[in-house]
Amino acid sequence: MSDAEKLRITEIFYSLQGETRTVGLPTVFIRLTGCPLRCEYCDTEYAFSGGEWFTLDEILDEVAKYPAKHITVSGGEPLAQPNCWPLMERLCDKGYEVSLETSGAIDVSKVDARVVKVMDLKTPDSKESHRNLYDNIAHLNQQDQVKFVICSRQDYDWSKLQVDQYKLLDRVDDVLFSPSFHQVSATDLADWIVEDGIQVRMQLQLHKLLWNDEPGR
Repeated sequence: MSDAEKLRITEIFYSLQGETRTVGLPTVFIRLTGCPLRCEYCDTEYAFSGGEWFTLDEILDEVAKYPAKHITVSGGEPLAQPNCWPLMERLCDKGYEVSLETSGAIDVSKVDARVVKVMDLKTPDSKESHRNLYDNIAHLNQQDQVKFVICSRQDYDWSKLQVDQYKLLDRVDDVLFSPSFHQVSATDLADWIVEDGIQVRMQLQLHKLLWNDEPGR
């Protein structure tokens, strides 16, 4: 079997979507191993290394065991493995509603148009904002989503500027602001958004409220 047919996988599990516009919906998560970024707030450091090799057929067989139509391909940074692209295409061909959680640091131009891209723009306090590939914004479709993880008031002000500068509210259906867990009060972030009247969607991480940081949930 050639490596061209395989992906290194940290975990495949069935849970509720904790974020994005499909929050609360039963979802199969495919978490790929590896990430070139080291964000200050990362909650999936266990996916940086290790994992097991799966063929694309084996991944599809595992996903089929669960009663869900929503699939989230995550990481780490899933696009760091080239076989992520054909995996997403095959999932779409099977009729699944597929979303991709990506850091925004790798070119998304070749992602299948049927996939909903949930793309981060890394804030300054993430310590990885220099990795933002702003050319990716031109490759976003209306169905896609842009996420900012807010670590401070300064991050919030910076994020507002990006939303305005790149006209993100016109480009995609949802711009998501999330408070970094244990760094920013969710109430404070909510108050800032309401006070400014910015038309972003605030989101909390439902899976953390239900299961804390337990892997596979």
